Amino acid sequence: MATAAKKAPAKSRSDNKSRSDKQPNLSAPKPADFTKEEELSAYRHMLLIRRFEEKAGQLYGMGFIGGFCHLYIGQEAVVTGMKMALVEGDQMITAYRDHGHMLAMDLSPRGVMAELTGRRGGLSKGKGGSMHMFSKEKHFYGGHGIVGAQVSLGTGLAFANRYRENKNVSLTYFGDGAANQGQVYESFNMASLWKLPVIYIIENNRYAMGTSVSRSSAETDFSHRGASFKIPGIQVDGMDVRAVKSAADIATEWCRAGNGPLILEMQTYRYRGHSMSDPAKYRSKEEVQKMRS
Repeated sequence: MATAAKKAPAKSRSDNKSRSDKQPNLSAPKPADFTKEEELSAYRHMLLIRRFEEKAGQLYGMGFIGGFCHLYIGQEAVVTGMKMALVEGDQMITAYRDHGHMLAMDLSPRGVMAELTGRRGGLSKGKGGSMHMFSKEKHFYGGHGIVGAQVSLGTGLAFANRYRENKNVSLTYFGDGAANQGQVYESFNMASLWKLPVIYIIENNRYAMGTSVSRSSAETDFSHRGASFKIPGIQVDGMDVRAVKSAADIATEWCRAGNGPLILEMQTYRYRGHSMSDPAKYRSKEEVQKMRS
């Protein structure tokens, strides 16, 4: 017997009017004060991601990892700081540069590495490889190889949270290159219209493959990308884990209060090429060294 389709979350006539009266603090967040335990935890997570990625790069060079492999070296503070603001049930979804995100969500390093090397003990039974890992238990919904495709899915996770009337938040990561994809703005519109609890985290590492932001984007301040959809945005120093944690606290509080989506532009930098096959000749050694110092 057919059942009636479930309706979308109701939208009050006053939603758009009240939205203009509610704004988070959009200035660059003051770095959070960490306890000694929080300092150590953040350091351990970032160091784990860095060492894991260095080993993954080594194994790729030795032929133990096949296919594509995109390393997260340099961007560790982003996922570490964001994870510190999450509670049980919050979801995370990202693109193909996903090893660091999985480790931040406390997935087993052994399971992640087993997946990279195509073993049955991997998180996707060795069939997903570097870009397509998943863990329902840890609320990690991929690893997606199609640029920007995960943004719509992350918006759908937020829709489910609102429909279930829980206080969970969907963390939806994508890069500066994916920010120019059309489905991103379709997702923005839906999320704003229905006030969905989703944080859009744009990891601006300055290059979409080999194309710099200045050559590919008319608006290079990605925190403004949601303006026409009435989505507030905050620009964050993504190289400072304390600043990321402070922004994460603002964003999660905003979403849990029912105010709708929010954009966090994480200004970060990848120290390696776009993938293991990218020699990164489009940028100078001096630029990389300056960012590392």
